[in-house]
Amino acid sequence: MTHDPGLGLAVGASRPGEAEVVGAAARRPVGWSLAALAVGGFGIGTTEFATMGILPLVASDLHATIPEAGHLISAYALGVVVGAPLVVVAAARMERRRLLLLLMAAFTVGNLVSALASSFPLLLVARFASGLPHGAYFGIAAVVAASLVPPERKARAVARVMLGLTIANILGVPLSTFLGQSLGWRSTYLTVTVIGLLTLLGLVYAVPRIQTHADASPRQELRALKQSQVWLTLLIGAIGFGGFFAVYSYIAPTMTTVSGLPESAVPLVLAGFGVGMTVGTLVGGRLADWSLDRAIGIGLVITTVVLLLFAWTATTALIAVALVVLLGASGSLMIPALQTRLIDVAAEGPSLAATMNHSALNLANAIGAFLGGLVIAAGYGYTAPALVGAGLAIAGLGVLGVAVVVGRRQRAHAR
Repeated sequence: MTHDPGLGLAVGASRPGEAEVVGAAARRPVGWSLAALAVGGFGIGTTEFATMGILPLVASDLHATIPEAGHLISAYALGVVVGAPLVVVAAARMERRRLLLLLMAAFTVGNLVSALASSFPLLLVARFASGLPHGAYFGIAAVVAASLVPPERKARAVARVMLGLTIANILGVPLSTFLGQSLGWRSTYLTVTVIGLLTLLGLVYAVPRIQTHADASPRQELRALKQSQVWLTLLIGAIGFGGFFAVYSYIAPTMTTVSGLPESAVPLVLAGFGVGMTVGTLVGGRLADWSLDRAIGIGLVITTVVLLLFAWTATTALIAVALVVLLGASGSLMIPALQTRLIDVAAEGPSLAATMNHSALNLANAIGAFLGGLVIAAGYGYTAPALVGAGLAIAGLGVLGVAVVVGRRQRAHAR
């Protein structure tokens, strides 16, 4: 057995009541396992967010308008929403590493088809298919990460996996956007295909085989859906996170037409957004280990303020870029807390609940992109989505308040 000094758990021995960790990779340090899982998140984050950066290029090449091209973002997000719960329930008994490998293989193929798509309808279908493994991968990866560390470090382990998603916005998204601008948008999805292949190698080498519980079954996972706190937590993400995506989905045309930045500056703006996401995720992991509900509330409040300021000041390039960085930080601040809250309130079916978090966040993606495109198409301009987003973040705060009150009543009743 080996130990990761930062996380403090011997790999190769599972705690009572948890799935068994076995295989040669079980002798790797925990940090290596988390890093391999994070590489998958890096690939997923790159393909999810890079589409925003190349949206004008895709629209021009495939003869679509910007709002129509925005449907590619919604299609991917809806693929996540549909695929996440279906995959986890169907594969409830499957060994966890094997499931992760199958999901990443499907993701890789979906991005290869995206790169080769010859028409807008075919690309739309390919983006939907690429999204199908997304939520299930993150959900299973989060549960695996949490199972490898002591309970008091669960949120930080989940945050380490999510770092792949945030670092994608520092390196993967700007690089793939730059390649898309230099070599054509198809090179963006080819880059993701390569990352997917590298992830498969990392999973085989570093992630141990994790057998599911003997009583694992689709019915067992579905029991999580009986918990009102599961649905309330999912609703917080689906509504509150919509504001984040209402602005970010159209960040490329907003920066060039409203803030006056050249197209060549868009990758740098995306990198700044990624820096914000990384800082937000790291801080969010520690805040979540302190208080899940407070971490979510703090993130939603900051997001609301940032979006309102963005709507008023986006014409000033320097301020707009700074607010994009803050938007990345405030949004990511909530993710470890939302993920860990779902694992905690859905003890009977943590894999399904953790996976559905990404369905909820991508439903927010679809809602934000749709509503943002709606107000743009209606002629209100590229700053209007920020006002819509602020309203969604405030609504998310309202749902959080309901969840806290209901949770207190449930605990009082249980006594």
